[in-house]
Amino acid sequence: MSVQAAGAVLWLTGPPAAGKTTLAQAVAEALRQEGRPVEVLDGDEVRRRFWPELGYSSEDRGANVRRVCELAGLLRRYGVLVVVSLVSPERAPRDAALAALSACEVHVDAPLEVLAQRDPKGLYARAQRGEVAQFTGVSAPYEAPLAPRLHLRTDCVDVAQCVARIRAVWPPG
Repeated sequence: MSVQAAGAVLWLTGPPAAGKTTLAQAVAEALRQEGRPVEVLDGDEVRRRFWPELGYSSEDRGANVRRVCELAGLLRRYGVLVVVSLVSPERAPRDAALAALSACEVHVDAPLEVLAQRDPKGLYARAQRGEVAQFTGVSAPYEAPLAPRLHLRTDCVDVAQCVARIRAVWPPG
């Protein structure tokens, strides 16, 4: 009987346009180059593909976090390294997911003016004009982690440096 390597979960949280998806893809690529099994669960993709019925109310955001947690847990159980890239703006459901998964939390962050400037979808501008309801960081709160394993300011540190910092602490072993 062969022993399968243990899976692990990295949870990237932060406001929209902070760089979570970019970092998730870069970390995953580095792991793939090492021959490691890895899967990225990106918030936009997961919502679109698996549960498009969810909106952006507090209840729906919590449901999204719980569902991503379940999916990440299933993948982890089979030895997959899971990189979650999810705004997950409310602390309580995020903390519950992190605890359930024994996940490594990384807060990906930048100042609001930088987020708005790099926003590829133009959502910050639309939210500031009142065209997008419940937009995290503008018309809905983002509760930053109290004690993340890492806090990465993507306006100060480039992608390669962020990946190196993440890889210094994750995956375990």
